[in-house]
Amino acid sequence: MQVLYTAEATATGDGRNGEVRSSDGVLDEQLTTPQELGGAGGPRTNPEQLFAAGYAACFHSALRVAGRQSKVPLGETTVAARVGIGPDGAGGYQLTVDLRAHLPGVEQSAAEELVALADRICPYSNAMRGNVEVALTATV
Repeated sequence: MQVLYTAEATATGDGRNGEVRSSDGVLDEQLTTPQELGGAGGPRTNPEQLFAAGYAACFHSALRVAGRQSKVPLGETTVAARVGIGPDGAGGYQLTVDLRAHLPGVEQSAAEELVALADRICPYSNAMRGNVEVALTATV
């Protein structure tokens, strides 16, 4: 594979209660463990929120590409991502992902086809396939 872009970020401090910063300084966030995972919670982000944001944005971009490739005009589409985390039963943790794409003005069958195509295009989806349970929903 020819790499076209590489993102770099570093985590410091106490893991989920530390800080993440991108090499260019654009991303610079304090982290806190959610209360549901035994942390203090509060007004800071966490790795699952960052992952949900990245996956939603990437999948949304793939959806727009799918629309262009299929010659289906898309209006104001949105993609919402929910990322869950829980024990895997073997001493570790695993993720689940629920992606909900909203394609107003598109017929339901076409919306479902575009979401399926976006799932094949999106590098996040390709990385998750076979590793993480990902639920896809298309609404119009």
